[in-house]
Amino acid sequence: MKKKLKRSKNQQLAGVCAGIAEYFDWDITLVRVIYALLTIFSAGFPGLLLYIVMWIVMPLDNE
Repeated sequence: MKKKLKRSKNQQLAGVCAGIAEYFDWDITLVRVIYALLTIFSAGFPGLLLYIVMWIVMPLDNE
């Protein structure tokens, strides 16, 4: 079975980080913390912009 990257229904905001964690079989909290730290240390704007783009591009998991 081929895995597809999709936003998760297990979401805090849009399900982007949870979808990434489910795709790679990682802990959701770990992905959220790493993403938050990368966003903070990259001066915020690129991380927020990337999240919004992924929110628009990634389809919602309908299962």
